[in-house]
Amino acid sequence: MTISSAFNNASVFAWDFFLTIIAFITPNLKVGHVVPAGHPGAGGQWPEYVPPGEGDSRSACPMLNALANHGILPHDGKNIPFVTMTDTVRSTYNFSSSFCYFVPNVIAGMLKKDYSTDTFDLEEISLHNGIEHDASLTREDTFHQPDQGKPHAPFINELLLSASGKDPKRKEDNFDDIARFTAKRRTEAKARNPEFALSTFHKFAGSSNNTGLINILGGHVDDLRQFLIEERIPDGWESAERSRVGLTIGRINFTVVPLEMNKETRVVQGCSLLFTCNASSPSCLIPFRPRLMARP
Repeated sequence: MTISSAFNNASVFAWDFFLTIIAFITPNLKVGHVVPAGHPGAGGQWPEYVPPGEGDSRSACPMLNALANHGILPHDGKNIPFVTMTDTVRSTYNFSSSFCYFVPNVIAGMLKKDYSTDTFDLEEISLHNGIEHDASLTREDTFHQPDQGKPHAPFINELLLSASGKDPKRKEDNFDDIARFTAKRRTEAKARNPEFALSTFHKFAGSSNNTGLINILGGHVDDLRQFLIEERIPDGWESAERSRVGLTIGRINFTVVPLEMNKETRVVQGCSLLFTCNASSPSCLIPFRPRLMARP
């Protein structure tokens, strides 16, 4: 890591820490007002869904693919400026500005591109063991399916069938369901894939993606089915994250670390992830109640 990149990261984390504090002390946005006025999806009105056609580029990330399928990003998924991804993910999903700047910067670095001036195709994000990783909840491992733009419906249906939420009117997955299925996928992938690899970084990144199914997408089975299989934004949907500053990196850690510490996730042969409590990782000390992360 260069001195400039280290300084940039430190600046982002300081910025994110400030936003995390703001998230705890400010009231949330009202339901129906998460997407800013004038942006696609405001008031639950999403642009027309058009499935990808031959030659269109898609990634291992359902959320980004959905943006392309609705034309919020270029429908062909090609030549997307990194700075455009920052703005679009922020307004659509209500991730924080710090997260939306940091993650595209990381992706640009992995692709050896410049965040400020370069573009990318969605399929480039599927660089194996870059951003894409083994034991995904929605994709076969690259060893079995090189095209990571294709969802694997059997995995997704199994995840949705595991939903144990207690609301009789609207079935939903909760964090324990996600932890159990994450553990199952890691165990099965390790057994089936002779080239299986899952570094600590990719465990953390994977759990960050997995908790997003609830933190951002809301966990409702009907919505998840459209997002994960069709890669479509449901009519009337808005992000479950209602903080005025969006979901920060710091607040993501309040769900990711407990997910990894959850006994269902930890007890995976050859795949245990160890965390220690220290000043830089205080979230392992809090109870696993990630819904309680901002004022109502």
